[in-house]
Amino acid sequence: MTAHVTLHLENLSCGACVGRAEAALSAVPDVVSARVNLADRSAHISGGALGDIQSALAKAGYPARHAAIELSVEGLHCASCVGRVETALIAVPGVAEARVNLATQRALVDTIEGVAPVDALIHAIEQSGFTAHPLTDDRDAEADRQTAEIEQSRQRMLVAAALTLPVFVVEMGGHLIPAFHHWIMATIGMQTSWMVQFALASAVLFGPGRIFLSHGLPALVRRAPDMNSLVALGTLAAWGFSTVSLFLPDLMPQGARAVYFEAAAVIVTLILIGRWLEARARGRTGAAIRALVDLQPQTAQVETDSGLTARPIGLIGVGDIVQVKPGERIPVDGTVRSGTSTVDESMLTGEPLPVEKTTGDWVVGGTLNGTGALRIETGKVGGDTMLAQIVTMVGAAQAARLPIQALADKVVAVFVPAVLAVAVVTVLGWLLAGQGIDRALVAGVSVLIIACPCAMGLATPTSIMVGTGRAAQLGVLFRRGEALQRLDSVRVVAFDKTGTLTRGEPTVTVMDTAAGIDRAKIMGLVAGAEMLSEHPLAQALVSAAEAEGIAPAKITTMQAKAGFGLRAETQTGPLLIGALRLMDAENIDTSPLRHAIDAAHARGATVVVAALNGEVAAVYTVADAIKPEAHETVDTLHAMGLEVAMITGDGEA
Repeated sequence: MTAHVTLHLENLSCGACVGRAEAALSAVPDVVSARVNLADRSAHISGGALGDIQSALAKAGYPARHAAIELSVEGLHCASCVGRVETALIAVPGVAEARVNLATQRALVDTIEGVAPVDALIHAIEQSGFTAHPLTDDRDAEADRQTAEIEQSRQRMLVAAALTLPVFVVEMGGHLIPAFHHWIMATIGMQTSWMVQFALASAVLFGPGRIFLSHGLPALVRRAPDMNSLVALGTLAAWGFSTVSLFLPDLMPQGARAVYFEAAAVIVTLILIGRWLEARARGRTGAAIRALVDLQPQTAQVETDSGLTARPIGLIGVGDIVQVKPGERIPVDGTVRSGTSTVDESMLTGEPLPVEKTTGDWVVGGTLNGTGALRIETGKVGGDTMLAQIVTMVGAAQAARLPIQALADKVVAVFVPAVLAVAVVTVLGWLLAGQGIDRALVAGVSVLIIACPCAMGLATPTSIMVGTGRAAQLGVLFRRGEALQRLDSVRVVAFDKTGTLTRGEPTVTVMDTAAGIDRAKIMGLVAGAEMLSEHPLAQALVSAAEAEGIAPAKITTMQAKAGFGLRAETQTGPLLIGALRLMDAENIDTSPLRHAIDAAHARGATVVVAALNGEVAAVYTVADAIKPEAHETVDTLHAMGLEVAMITGDGEA
C-alpha cells in the first residue's frame, strides 16, 4: 500500500485525458482518491499498490513518466557485487530497472519520476554493503526538460504554420476574392492547385501533426478516445475525403467532389499553437517554484570526525552539525548550537529587519545569515523542511483544478464519444433514407470535420494555464486554484504590509537630537561609524546622512558589540550607537529624548540611539517606508468600489 504518491504522466493533452486517467486510477483496488492535473501533467494518488497504479495508467495509455538516475558506486569487485547492487535497487519502490556496470563503477537506474528519491537508492546500495553518491547535479533537469518541450512545441507550430499558410491562402482566398480564384484557375488550374494543397497538407498532417495520430489512434484502439482521437479522426477524414476526390473522383457522388485539405492543415496548426501556449505557460508557472527551490543551497559544510566535509543537501541527516559562514544561506532547518548572528528571514516572514539568532534559537533553511558564523544542528530534512513545505503548497495551488476546468473535463469526456456517435448515426440516417453509401460517408465525415477541434476542451485549459503562468511571472501566486475563477466576485482586497504596501527595507523616518547637539555633526559621526559596520541598519543610517548632504566623519577605531551595537572613537570623543540595552549597559541616561523613544515605540518602529562623550545625543526612528505607488493603488481600488484592508503584525497605531 502507498499512503500518497505523485506521478507525472505521459500523453495528457486535454480534459478527456484527465477523465480517462482518473477513472483508471479510481478503479485500482484500495485507491482512496485520485486527482489528475492537466497543468503540470501530474496525478496525486492516495492508497493502492504502486504496481497496480502503474499498470492501470499504462493500460489507459497514460504511463507514469520515468527518470534516469545515474550513481557512482564504490566497492564493486566482481559480477556477484553487481548482482547484489542491482537486486537492492530493484527492491526500492518506484524502480523499474537497474543496470550496474562493473567497469565504469556506475549504476543507471530507471525510476518512476518523483517516486524513488536519490537518497533511497543510495541507502539501498549502502544496505547491500557498498557506498554511492550522485554522479551529477540534476538540479536544473526539470527546467531543461520544460525548455526543450517549449522549443519542440514552437518548432512544430512554426513548421505547421509555414506549410498551412499557402494552402489556406489558395483555397480560402478564392472564396473571399473571386478574382483571385479565377486567376488560380487560369494559371495553374484546379487540378494542380489541389495537388499542391495535397502535398502541403500531407506534410502538415504526417509531420508536425503526427503527434495527434500517434496518441489519438491508439486511444481509439483501447476504446478510450480523447481529444487527440478526435483531432486524428477529423483531420484524417478531411484529408482522406479530399485525397479520394483528387485521385479517385469516380468514387464520389455527382456534385460532391471537393477538397478540404485546408481544414485538416488549419485544425492541426491551431491546436499546435494551443499546445505551444500551454508549454510556455507551464514554463512560467514552474519558474516560480524553481525560484523558491533555488533559495536552498545544494551543499553544506558538515562536521565529521575527519573535519568539515562538503555534503549534498540530500545526504544530510537529522542531528548532523553544519557550519554556516557570514553571508551564506542557511542550508537546513535546525537549532543554533553556537555562534551569534542576525538572519534575514524576509523570504519567510516578509519582514525587512533581520532577526538576532543565538544558541538555542531555531533557524530555517533558505534564510540568509548575516555577519556572524553559526553552528547548526539539523532538525528537519527533505520534505519536512519549511522551504520544502512552502514549495509543496505553492505547487499544489498551481496544480489545483478550477471548477470551470472540472466542468470542461466532464463536457469533453462526453463530447468525444458523442461526436463519434453522431457521425455513426448520420451515416446510418443517410443510408436509411436511401441516399447511398457515398453520400452517407460524406455526411458522416462532415460531422467529424465540423466538430473538431473542441473549443471548450482546448480554450479552457489554455486560458487557465496562460492566466496562472502570467500571474506567476508577475509574482502573483494563487493559494488555492479556485481563487482565479472567483476573482471577479471579490469585494474586499486585503494587503500584507511589509514589502507590499511598504518598501520592505529599513529607512530612517525621524531623527531627534538632544539639546545643544549639532544635528549635522552627530549625523556625520554616526554615518562615519556605520560605514564600517555590516549591521543591517547601518546602511539606513548612512543613507539618512547622504540624503541631507552630510559627509561621513573620520573614525579612529570601531568595535562592534554583537546584539547591542557599536563603539567608535572619533576626534570629538567616544561614540556609542545601538539599541536601548546598549545605553543601559553603559549607564547612559536617555531621559532627555524619552519622548522621541516612546513615540517611535508607539508607531511600532525600531529605535537606534547615539551617545557622544557619555551623554545621549540623538535618536533615530527606523521604519519601513511606504511605497510611493501604494496611495494610488489603494485609491484606485476604492474607486472601483472595493473595500481595502491591511494585514500586519504591528500595533494598531
